[in-house]
Amino acid sequence: MIKKIFISALLCCTFLTANADEGMWLPNLIGSRIKDMRAKGFRLKAEDIYSINKASLKDAVVQFGGGCTGEFLSGEGLLLTNHHCGYGSIQRLSSVEHDYLTHGYWAMSKEEELPVPGLTVSLLVRMEDVTERLAKGEKAEDIIAEAKKGEGYRASIEQMYYGNQQFLFVYQTYRDVRFVGAPPSSIGKFGGDTDNWVWPRHTGDFSIFRVYADENNNPADYSKDNKPYQPKRHFTISTKGVDEGDFTMIYGFPGNTQEYVTADAVEYVAKVSDPMKIALRTQRLEIIEAAQAESAEVRIAFAAVHAGIANAWKKWQGEVMGLNRLGTVEKKRAYEESFAAWAKTKPEYANLLDDMHKAYEEVIPGYYMRELYSESIATIDAYSFARSLWTAVTRAEKEGKTYDVEKAHQNFLKTYNQNIDQAIARRMVVEFCERVAPERMPADLKVQINYYGGVEKYVDALFRSSRLLGKEPITVSDVRGDAMTEFVRMFNTIRNDALNYSYRNLSNVPAVEKYYRPYMRALREWDKERAFYPDANFTLRVAYGTVAGYEYADAEYHHPVSTIDGIIAKDDPNIYDYNIPQSLRDIYATKDYGRWGQTINGRYSVPVCFLATNHTSGGNSGSPVINGKGELIGINFDRTWRSTMSDIEFDPTICRNISVDIRYVLFVIDRIGGASYLFDEMNLK
Repeated sequence: MIKKIFISALLCCTFLTANADEGMWLPNLIGSRIKDMRAKGFRLKAEDIYSINKASLKDAVVQFGGGCTGEFLSGEGLLLTNHHCGYGSIQRLSSVEHDYLTHGYWAMSKEEELPVPGLTVSLLVRMEDVTERLAKGEKAEDIIAEAKKGEGYRASIEQMYYGNQQFLFVYQTYRDVRFVGAPPSSIGKFGGDTDNWVWPRHTGDFSIFRVYADENNNPADYSKDNKPYQPKRHFTISTKGVDEGDFTMIYGFPGNTQEYVTADAVEYVAKVSDPMKIALRTQRLEIIEAAQAESAEVRIAFAAVHAGIANAWKKWQGEVMGLNRLGTVEKKRAYEESFAAWAKTKPEYANLLDDMHKAYEEVIPGYYMRELYSESIATIDAYSFARSLWTAVTRAEKEGKTYDVEKAHQNFLKTYNQNIDQAIARRMVVEFCERVAPERMPADLKVQINYYGGVEKYVDALFRSSRLLGKEPITVSDVRGDAMTEFVRMFNTIRNDALNYSYRNLSNVPAVEKYYRPYMRALREWDKERAFYPDANFTLRVAYGTVAGYEYADAEYHHPVSTIDGIIAKDDPNIYDYNIPQSLRDIYATKDYGRWGQTINGRYSVPVCFLATNHTSGGNSGSPVINGKGELIGINFDRTWRSTMSDIEFDPTICRNISVDIRYVLFVIDRIGGASYLFDEMNLK
């Protein structure tokens, strides 16, 4: 027994002990990490990172759109983010005649910058620990209402450590954002889904926008009279480059980590959830890719859809591989066994893990059904349209109003591709039927499948008979009686049940999450050597580390900097994702790199991307990568494939984030885009 406890304790020490490069720290509390940061090469003060009394680095960082980060490059609102973060906006501005995705775009003056309807950026005004205020009886809604007073202000209270601490975040949101420039996708998305999440990487993953404001520098709707926004702080850009061992800091909005969940949750992810989602997305991607290969118009129309499906699809593959390689489930169990031994004498914690295990057993079937439904039936465009139409009609009738179904119908048909959608529907309904628990199978769906003699025959008949998908005008009566509406009704119970499980992660389902507040409190009492940081939840965080390569396999070391030579080695005019611009080939042939060329690993070249040990997650896309002086050296855009499990377990030996070297960004702007006039408003050092 003593030996068993010793082994568990040893595992406890080797697993989940916070490493120096691990962690996503709240910027207003970064003072607790400054000593370690300075030891690694950081030369600024905590107040330079976050301050509400003076301009600080936080004022140069923004939430970009709905899920990325961006950074200001100039005092005139010039904003840098990833190409894949701006991808949807670039797609909406593109057409077959003006294909900015394929060919890129460069505004040669502010007058040529293109407004992007609906795109916003938000700046963090301040954050505040309101745990005690709430404990004393103040209402969250009152705190938020008071904080929102200001032009374009919004506020929210976010949970840290599963509610043991609660922070108020106040943002100012700007609504006039314009597209300035981006390289062609053959640079900005070089390597496509093949290279996604892997190293070496050669992707110039950047795009440039500009934020506009009214005459008082406040948020405003688009107007020709608006002026470029003047940020309190923008980044100085370092052109000196990076070397292995250099300090790096990421400042951005990571979206979701689960570092403290129990083995129950990890096992669900690695053995149930991720494998199911990977399989379903594989089939959808195959259908879309086949159609894209046949038509340039389809390729453009489905570019963002394909990218959205593929990004998580490949991430989940790496996550499963990483969790299995690390034996995370087994480590968690050993860690929990040691915790249980300590908690045994603590009445408030003694039965905590047993209660959590039981809660997981109860919620997993429902959560799985929600994920299965979301990844199968809910991905069918015709289903989603019929459901939204039926919902709108029903709501309007209850309110004594009318709903213009024909207008909605025509808007839907403008971008609808029935051939692709019907092919996806065949596969997704088959997969749903094969994976659903027998007792949860909709009875009416089973009847229809039996009547038509199979799933695919039923789906074909469904699409053939639905008036909602045809070009003829439709009425409210058509909506009520349509076969697709009946298909929607078959899933009423499943969809309504899914709403009860619409939480970010399995562990956030209330029946489980309620145990994590005392569990986190107990862990911090017990594991005093561990440096606890709150899980990511798309609030502003600091992560830091160093430029570093890693040992990919036995005797196979991956160096931390890639170069333009690697682009040329992959160049293939016959493959869309690898067909680089001829101008880049010409520049390489003459080695006419200008000020951006340098000797790297014994060759005269241009740096493209680099690796570092920063702890990142989704939402960190577009985050500034900063050196020890606070200067911009790159843009974070990815992790290595073997790092994607870092949302659950961070492995310092192999977890690496991938960034575009800022020198490659400047090289592309200058030599490929011919837009070096933009440098006039930047501070290059």
